Amino acid sequence: MIIIFSGSIGRFPVGGHAWINMQYLIGLRELGHEVYYLEECGDESWVYNWEAQQLTTELDYPTSYVRACLETAGLADRWIYRAGEQSVGMKVEDFRDVCSQAALLLVHAVPIPLWRPEYLLPRRRAFIDTDPGFIQMSLEKGAPLLKQTVDRCESLFTVGQRIGAHDCLIPSAGRRWGKTVPPVALSHWPPIDDIGSGDFTCVLQWRGFRDEVYRGVTYGQKDREFPRFIDLPRMTSQPIRIALTGAGEDRLAPYGWRVEEGWSASRTPSAYRDFIRNSRAEFSVAKHGYVKMQGGWFSDRSVCYLASGRPVLVQDTGLADWLPTGKGVVPFRDVEQAVAGIAEINQNYDEHRACARSIAEEYFATGSVLPPLVSEAVD
Repeated sequence: MIIIFSGSIGRFPVGGHAWINMQYLIGLRELGHEVYYLEECGDESWVYNWEAQQLTTELDYPTSYVRACLETAGLADRWIYRAGEQSVGMKVEDFRDVCSQAALLLVHAVPIPLWRPEYLLPRRRAFIDTDPGFIQMSLEKGAPLLKQTVDRCESLFTVGQRIGAHDCLIPSAGRRWGKTVPPVALSHWPPIDDIGSGDFTCVLQWRGFRDEVYRGVTYGQKDREFPRFIDLPRMTSQPIRIALTGAGEDRLAPYGWRVEEGWSASRTPSAYRDFIRNSRAEFSVAKHGYVKMQGGWFSDRSVCYLASGRPVLVQDTGLADWLPTGKGVVPFRDVEQAVAGIAEINQNYDEHRACARSIAEEYFATGSVLPPLVSEAVD
């Protein structure tokens, strides 16, 4: 089956974001599909160049990043990056031919800003929402680019596992949402035997987007939620290291957090993977909105920790409804529970490591996650 995957590797050139896309590309290819990658920027490509620390509209920087990532994914000659009349990668006419033969255009997370005629040629289109609650609220507010993309997709999926539950605050936006989870390509994320640096770690973006106000209620980002746990390093002897983006070291270091610059830990897919492998476990605070909505959100980053045999200590978003917790995945709701979770993981570390990998294999492996998603999308 020919599948075109539309993502955003070049527009967000950091290793963690690249892996979100690469898990799908690698997984679909390993399942035997003929996979192509599309990155549509619209009229112009606006990308933050982390090395130069400035915005650029030139295509060399993002497309070099895409090329390097897709070589890892086995798609060195099966991609196109488009901005206005410019493109890099496949010839436009060759990509049009692929579109005419494709069974599915899979749009991941980011709306397609410019719908060229060929994007309507694949037999089916599907959209995967990885920001549950915020996407649906934006749809209800009429966000034009998002609505344009969603309205052109026959199938919609969300990683919000509890959407529709009586106590889940995620609106449906008048649409049917199938459920999926972030996949992990286990062939590229083997379990690691050693315990690495001994630090609990996290890759943290302090504030990615503005808050959303929906029906008079504010749903915020991590900058609203993290202060509840600011004193955690003072309450445990366990070192906790954060690769931080969007806030200065002086915001967290005085409280005992070990802080490093976020981009340095995640500049490439391999650097991001090494950062996770060199961790003892993950400590992660969720977005304020995810906690408030209780949609069952679980991070693609946490999935990579699990696959590597690293337990995850994660803020609870309603996980126990669909995921085994207590071993491998340890949820917390307040700082006291986080302290207890650290002690539990350290006291029974080998058991937590084994459970972490088992959960990744059972719940998040591409071979389990992607077949039902593709089947529902093309039916």
